[in-house]
Amino acid sequence: MFALSGPLGRTTTRRDTALHAGAPRPGTADPVVLTRDDVESIGRELDALRTETVAKLGAEDREYIYNVIKAQRGLEVAGRAAMYVPFLPPIWLAGVGALSLSKILDNMEIGHNVMHGQYDWMRERGLSSREFEWDTVCPADQWRHSHNYLHHTFTNIVGKDRDIGYGILRMDPDQKWYPHHLGNPLFAALLMVLFEWGVMLHDLEIENVVQGKRGWADVKPLAVGWWRKAGRQVLKDYVVFPALSGPFFVTTLVGNGAANLVRNLWAYSIIFCGHFPTGVASFSEEETADEGKGEWYVRQMLGSANISGSPLFHILSGNLSHQIEHHLFPDLPAHRYPELAPRVEDICRRYGLPYNTGGFFRQIGSVWGKIFRFALPNTLVGRPKVPEVVIERSARAA
Repeated sequence: MFALSGPLGRTTTRRDTALHAGAPRPGTADPVVLTRDDVESIGRELDALRTETVAKLGAEDREYIYNVIKAQRGLEVAGRAAMYVPFLPPIWLAGVGALSLSKILDNMEIGHNVMHGQYDWMRERGLSSREFEWDTVCPADQWRHSHNYLHHTFTNIVGKDRDIGYGILRMDPDQKWYPHHLGNPLFAALLMVLFEWGVMLHDLEIENVVQGKRGWADVKPLAVGWWRKAGRQVLKDYVVFPALSGPFFVTTLVGNGAANLVRNLWAYSIIFCGHFPTGVASFSEEETADEGKGEWYVRQMLGSANISGSPLFHILSGNLSHQIEHHLFPDLPAHRYPELAPRVEDICRRYGLPYNTGGFFRQIGSVWGKIFRFALPNTLVGRPKVPEVVIERSARAA
């Protein structure tokens, strides 16, 4: 739960000054109370951390991203070459694995991060957020709108952040329940398998189309983009490359489809682990009205979760395993997040805020638990417990 006192509610008096110095008292249900000074101080600390990191950007970051691109291209070449020897199953399977890794790197550590503008400071055309296109069916310009603008501006604000459920899932108790939500687990499974297509259709706002709030005039420009981008992707993976393998058309077609499936399953799992595990908070439009920079920072920390893992795991996740740091600093090179994470966690600890992190299986397990739970109305399953944080917006009560 997230609350704002003052003009939007009651004025809250700080009840435990220890909340400022450390975590909430164990065994109590007392909320974390942040004064205006606390919030402004958090904002200054995070602004300073960002400024310090920007000052470090240079040759190390350039070398890193080009090494990742080199690895991605090498894996793609190796994977596609292995499709020419399906009569040696181990090599063919290794090729599927290599192509899968190539698509994961292109989607996560390269495409997602480049299109966030993380490397715009290099002023190199191939790494320009405005010109980059990734190896997936969603047009880059549509993704930048639905993700960079809508999601990162309105993170976890119910009714404004369409990433909460992607228009088809119920992922929060404040989303109104309808009978079709009984299909939550099935819809989630289909979205996982077809994730790149779900991302492509994100800007469609399917629920508004069904309700008659969007017409063909709204959809037509999107459809033109889908036809061009998805058409090229389908032609490349399911026609051209299989045809180039001659008599191995079918096995190459299957291999390419398998690589896309692996990428979809992985991207879905990483993204859902960063947004929907137990303990991640959501917000109302009223709570976030007239929000200041410090409050925006607090919302990002409360509305995100991390995944612990090895350095290779973080690279393959596009460092979205550090989703908290990504939501705080979306345009900083993601490979910097591991060095920022301990300092962000320290800020959370000192102000009594939760820092949601855990292993992959713990986080994904809690995500699927919520998918099944929110298939049912609140009257049957109740509301999950989340950390309660109160931000004082008016003068402290006498």
